[in-house]
Amino acid sequence: MMNSNLLTLRQEWQSAWQSTRFRIMLLGSLIAITAILLTFPLFFQTIEKREGIVINDWLLLRLPAYDVSVPIFFIIWCTVLFTLFRCLQNPDRLLILSWAYLFLCLTRMVTISLVTLDPPTHLVLLADPLSNFFYGRKFVTRDLFFSGHTSTLFLMSLCLPGRIDKMIAILATIAVGVLLLIQHVHYTLDVLTAPLFAWLVWRLAIKVNQKASPNWK
Repeated sequence: MMNSNLLTLRQEWQSAWQSTRFRIMLLGSLIAITAILLTFPLFFQTIEKREGIVINDWLLLRLPAYDVSVPIFFIIWCTVLFTLFRCLQNPDRLLILSWAYLFLCLTRMVTISLVTLDPPTHLVLLADPLSNFFYGRKFVTRDLFFSGHTSTLFLMSLCLPGRIDKMIAILATIAVGVLLLIQHVHYTLDVLTAPLFAWLVWRLAIKVNQKASPNWK
């Protein structure tokens, strides 16, 4: 059974890779994502120098702040690895995921630039060596609207196949959203609006890749 599945997977990738458009779209998105990630340290360190407003967040004012960095990033990286594993089994899904994540990064850069916010009161800094690599030497606290962690996880739930896979990612999204609020890293608005932006970029990615990925369901 395993050999049969591997053979089918190989055939699917061979078939997809024969399409010039598929190769251009996949490699183009991966190159663009890499370029954006390389610019992230400069971008985030720049926005960190700005002054913004503090939102009177009813929920955060009543929620004690705790450091829950470990469970946050444990959930995030487990979900990321699980999603990549599942999407690598389907060229169409990987293509949609790559373009949707590219659009998500660009959208966050725009919204963060336009919406200048100071971090919530009693913020506890997130500690994650992998993520912080893209933020530069100084901790970033003003990358607020909208939540990148929450939106990324919800985007993965949209790209995953099957009800069980989707539910796992949705539960991870809810858990991380709640934990981010417990750590006072984001305002409630940042977390609640994140799934909407994820859905929008997912739909856009599908539209952009319809010709390259005609079998998307």
